[in-house]
Amino acid sequence: MAASPDQGSGGTERPPTAWARFYDLLGHAGGLILAIMTAAVFVQVVLRFLGRSGIDGLEEVPRYLFVWLVMIGAAAAMWRNEHTILDYFVNLLGLRMRALVIAFTNAVSVLLFVYLIKLSFTLVPNAQFQTSPGLGLPLGYVFLAIPIGAALIILPMLRNICAALRTLWQKSS
Repeated sequence: MAASPDQGSGGTERPPTAWARFYDLLGHAGGLILAIMTAAVFVQVVLRFLGRSGIDGLEEVPRYLFVWLVMIGAAAAMWRNEHTILDYFVNLLGLRMRALVIAFTNAVSVLLFVYLIKLSFTLVPNAQFQTSPGLGLPLGYVFLAIPIGAALIILPMLRNICAALRTLWQKSS
């Protein structure tokens, strides 16, 4: 796994920044969302087992929260460099080449997420006219997770690009 840009020289940890605390909060929000999803599924299973009837619309709650969980969790994981990556071959490279690969892959990923945000400008407003069958919730609120999550994912990628560029621009010693 790549070293975090929050590490100082010699691998010592710097005090957490406001952004680090924000992304930690996102991780905790993801845990809360997962707990709500689990509770909703548990309640539905128990009610259907006991009374053969669940709460109308409750099965939609985990489904729609899952979209938010994925985007928020991806952003928190991106901040901590905890995404699953195939770094075996990257680690075989020298320091500068590794930094170049990291900068390139993050730049391409930023372009992908910018494109997702662009597409969301059409998707989210159109989805506001559709409602979920059980809860009657406008689906725009569900799809809003895509541009918000993409923006939250882009910020750590930009940080990774800056850290990689700093490595590339360092003078050889």
